Amino acid sequence: MRKFATILMLIPFLLFCAHNSHAAEKEERKWQDESMYFIMVDRFMNGDKENDYEVDTDDPAAYHGGDLQGIIDQLDYIEELGFTSIWLTPIMENEEKGYHGYWIEDFMEVEEHFGTMEDAKKLVEEAHDRDIKVIFDFVVNHTGSQHSWLDDEEKDDWFHEEQSIMGDDQQRLEDGWLSGLPDLNTENPEVKQYLFDAAEFWIEETGVDGFRLDTVKHVPKEFWSEFNDHVKSVDEDFFLLGEVWSDDPTYIADYESTGIDSFVDYPYYNAATETFKASDGSLTSLSNVWQRNKEYYEEPYLLGNFIDNHDNKRFTRVAGKENENPVTRWKLALTHMFTAPGFPITYYGSEVPLDGGEDPDNRKMMNFKGGDEQLEQRIEKLNSMRDEFPALTRGDYEELYNEDGMSVYKREFEDEIMVIAINNASGTRSTDLTDLPDDHQMRGLLEDGVVRQSNDGVYKLGMARETSDVFVVEEDQGFNWLFIGFVGGILLLFVIAVVWISLKNKRGA
Repeated sequence: MRKFATILMLIPFLLFCAHNSHAAEKEERKWQDESMYFIMVDRFMNGDKENDYEVDTDDPAAYHGGDLQGIIDQLDYIEELGFTSIWLTPIMENEEKGYHGYWIEDFMEVEEHFGTMEDAKKLVEEAHDRDIKVIFDFVVNHTGSQHSWLDDEEKDDWFHEEQSIMGDDQQRLEDGWLSGLPDLNTENPEVKQYLFDAAEFWIEETGVDGFRLDTVKHVPKEFWSEFNDHVKSVDEDFFLLGEVWSDDPTYIADYESTGIDSFVDYPYYNAATETFKASDGSLTSLSNVWQRNKEYYEEPYLLGNFIDNHDNKRFTRVAGKENENPVTRWKLALTHMFTAPGFPITYYGSEVPLDGGEDPDNRKMMNFKGGDEQLEQRIEKLNSMRDEFPALTRGDYEELYNEDGMSVYKREFEDEIMVIAINNASGTRSTDLTDLPDDHQMRGLLEDGVVRQSNDGVYKLGMARETSDVFVVEEDQGFNWLFIGFVGGILLLFVIAVVWISLKNKRGA
């Protein structure tokens, strides 16, 4: 009888779960569907103590012990957060104190502090086993300042003459020595071929899925066009994510002609940081970023949105200087970054959230024990939504409301409609929405609320201060009396069964 009672108790919950399931049709994953986790290798996880020479965790400019094995050990953590791809800072052999990876000494060797080539292969393989893609940071603009080629007379023409970068003169940008680092002469056929060979080496040796291209604007477009052709002759699906550090979307978009697939979106970063660092910031600048992207880029949905990275102050620090609660600010910023057109790039530690000022303070060791549960859950939910609802990754964008610190926008793909509401204001905000289907409801996926259409055809949406929600627009379920009646009947049977057992036990006493 106890087994029967247990079954009766489980049935309503099983039916409730089935009633609320959403079966989205899955298509082959595109890069715009990705959610990327960005890792500075040395500052993430120390998985192999045997390569810990010259490690000094008290020196922010020294190696701290993070390595490829540490990332392998944390792939389950990354997968649990819902990320579908990872981007690593350069893993090539670097000069002394090149913990960040950008002072390359050998373009075809793994830095000893990070592990071995076998570790690099294993990382890609283990990630692929979890359906996680991997991209490596790839540098072609410069070498480390003490590179042996500088003393090789036969390689005198492998570098541009030493000169500083001044202003926005494009020739100086391309030929000057960035931060005093020797600038490679990529117009030289030998240099060009060497870099092509290095790219091909990493693709064939590791099976990596793409490169993040460092300092793109400091290298001539002609090189990038040929580089693109070469790597895609090796792997036609290979992905190239370019870094063109500029506030001007027209300047960045001009590099799209080289074949580079995507770019980290600095105009988005600037607008998002300014908008969400404090309450009451208008979201108009973010809407303007998208309108410009749609006009200037052939593939605007492929841009990488970010709010934190290794070259700028941590967003936690920026919000803290405004005397704001960083967790509250992060939750709003993340909601926008994960639901706006483009794909999100989350810098390691944003989920903690790590604090940090200018480089290298923004590159502190990851803290796996101090994570914020609210932020981790927010990231998990947002990643789950992107996976379940194609409208959030492929849908068009339409602003429905934007006033007094609150913005509401719609993403629509085929017959699927999502509505995102972000109240960045310090007070409650509300609006009437009319540009939605009749006889439907908006079901919140973050706050679990439901907004139904009123008799006059309006969806009355109210949002508490500094909150956000992502709504799926679906047919109005109303009250499912058949379902409620069935559940009620099951509960009634359960009560009767409990009474019957109680009476039977008393009679037997």
